[in-house]
Amino acid sequence: MNYKITTYGCQMNENDSEKISGMLMELGHVSVEDENMADIVILNTCSVRENANDKFFGHLGRYKRVKRDRPELILAICGCMMQQESVVAEVKSKHRHVDIVFGTHNIHEFPDMLSNHMEKHEMVVGVWQEGGEIVENLPVDRKYDFKAYVSIMNGCNNFCSYCIVPYTRGRERSRSIDSIKMEVEALAQNGCREITLLGQNVNSYGNTFEDSVGFGTLMRELAKTEGLDRIRFMTSHPKDLSDEVIEAIAEEPKICNHIHLPVQSGSSRILKDMNRKYDKDSYIALVEKIKERIPEVALTTDIIVGFPGETEEDFQDTLDVMEKCRFDLAFTFLYSPREGTPAWGRDDQVPEDLKHERLNRLLEVHNKIGREINEGYVGKSLDVLVEGPSKNNPKNLSGRTETAKLVNFPGDMSLTGKIVKVKITQAKTFSLNGEIEQ
Repeated sequence: MNYKITTYGCQMNENDSEKISGMLMELGHVSVEDENMADIVILNTCSVRENANDKFFGHLGRYKRVKRDRPELILAICGCMMQQESVVAEVKSKHRHVDIVFGTHNIHEFPDMLSNHMEKHEMVVGVWQEGGEIVENLPVDRKYDFKAYVSIMNGCNNFCSYCIVPYTRGRERSRSIDSIKMEVEALAQNGCREITLLGQNVNSYGNTFEDSVGFGTLMRELAKTEGLDRIRFMTSHPKDLSDEVIEAIAEEPKICNHIHLPVQSGSSRILKDMNRKYDKDSYIALVEKIKERIPEVALTTDIIVGFPGETEEDFQDTLDVMEKCRFDLAFTFLYSPREGTPAWGRDDQVPEDLKHERLNRLLEVHNKIGREINEGYVGKSLDVLVEGPSKNNPKNLSGRTETAKLVNFPGDMSLTGKIVKVKITQAKTFSLNGEIEQ
């Protein structure tokens, strides 16, 4: 049968979708881009933000009409939203046109659930509330041959007061270093040039092991892989970023000089409310340590504007951190209350118009700094991994530097998947333009 997977959310969800696709391909099914050609439609959901839930249910309602016209269509929904009992209850009561429901812990069961539905022609629901051992050796349908996501752990133990992830992904479980090495070596043998190691908090990799294998050790081991050029990772929690990891990045040429280090807020008071386990001064000191040891590093971050109780003074602290740390890029979000988290339902919510006003002020500072940093690249020659046609101009190529800078430049599509030297000719706020060096 033909199948179409639509993925919402983060890189972890994308990697899960690649595994679902790999299992279906192994069974002989065929991936298609056009949903109208699909016999099976899978929606892999995200629950990080409230409007994601609203959009999903609006999208799901559309399939009632589709199923009326095509009753043979199999509709499956999975991902983080399915780990919420209220969501599954609503699906079962109001969306009986859904055929299969499963969560984040048991994607390996999807082929059996699909077979079960095809045999009985009734809704099949299977959601594990807790994750067991990580299931290894699932087939993976990679989007690219030359770069790949590699999950090194599942779950999160941090319980930030705004975040639903520990409730949808479960507690931390790390994969064994041997299983990760086998996956990465196989990828390199098949032409993969770059891997991105994934975890909700990669810095706590190995904490569940009896021995002392940590994230820095893992990266050093993977850096020995022949044929592999680049190792990336995300996401880092500031409270767990060790000197061992910083030294590994500084000393190993294959580990990219890029750290995504979410600050979330610049206010020590708000950070305590968020249960982040660091304060403004310790975060700034960590950034200074990183930049001293890795002068060419690019730092990116996440910032939440309008957390409950945020005052103008708190927001000024966030602007101060932006100015002092000078992030290459910041992913900025308005606080979104998530039912089931400690911050949900607080009576000191920041008005929406004030959230937007503060966000605009933050972006003004952020865009100025990002542009200034990018202008420093003009005239430099950088190694760029070519990813394919540029989204803005399909006649040009697009790729990323070691520091994750997006570069657009003229070139032949045959260069896709190769690392080329590009001289930067123009800086923009969020990207660079250049020319291939002859």
